[in-house]
Amino acid sequence: MARYLVTGGCGFIGSHLIERLLAAGHEVRVLDDLSTGKRENLPAGVPVSVGSVADAAAVETAMAGVDGCFHLAAVASVDRSREAWLETHQTNLSGTIAVFDAARRANPRGPVPVVYASSAAVYGDNPEMPLTEDAATRPLSAYGADKLGCELHARVADGVHGVPTTGFRFFNVYGPRQDPKSPYSGVISIFAGRIAKGESITINGDGEQVRDFIFVKDLVRYLSAAMDTPRPGAPVFNICTGRPTSVNRLAEVLAELSGRKLDRRYGPARAGDIRVSIGDPARLVAAFGMTCDTPLEDGLRETLAWLG
Repeated sequence: MARYLVTGGCGFIGSHLIERLLAAGHEVRVLDDLSTGKRENLPAGVPVSVGSVADAAAVETAMAGVDGCFHLAAVASVDRSREAWLETHQTNLSGTIAVFDAARRANPRGPVPVVYASSAAVYGDNPEMPLTEDAATRPLSAYGADKLGCELHARVADGVHGVPTTGFRFFNVYGPRQDPKSPYSGVISIFAGRIAKGESITINGDGEQVRDFIFVKDLVRYLSAAMDTPRPGAPVFNICTGRPTSVNRLAEVLAELSGRKLDRRYGPARAGDIRVSIGDPARLVAAFGMTCDTPLEDGLRETLAWLG
């Protein structure tokens, strides 16, 4: 049994990861500022320290004595990163450096591994589809720039300070507990919430934008596996399916599963919206020997069941 810290553990992805870690017999503690996460997402008895990863002292205290850290805390909104550039930078990049720095001293036996969330936003609007980890990184947002910065500092943590790190470039993650009322939610949770209630949805642009949707329970299997076997050299992996789904098709499947008539309207395309974003999971599959195998329909069905 190991003891882990999960930053952002009260959130959508973090809470699913914690369920998996507890089921495997591990001890877990959480650092979360509760800006978007909720205590009720967690099983009873999981200790939560309320604080920000931008507070280095809070991170050091939460990290003391652990065997590893899953770093998921972030301000995950591109719009928010535009409106509050410096504030989100302090959480998304300075906070990550605080995590790596604390991992150097967290355990008397030496530096502890950190598994952290990066993002497909590091690629920006890149025509090289499907995107491999070697594709050019040219982020279009402050959020994407900070996530790329996290990867660069992960190399420093590994190469200079001996902190083993593994990063995952998340594509479009969905599943239960992704709050459709939150401005940070992805298109699936927003559409699912409205369609389930018989409300109309608005699609920006023509709806033929293509995305790579990954079910949260598939994603956390990889996070856990990366902690089980830390790898040298600060590797970074796409975490994706490689399967394209258009926004129009997504809405149609949600309506079919809900048994609702689809009331679909179209609005102006969003400035800077990326037309196609599909990841190549080959390196991920080769490293971990498993695939993101939940069919979209099954994942959506479970998400709709959670929405009630």
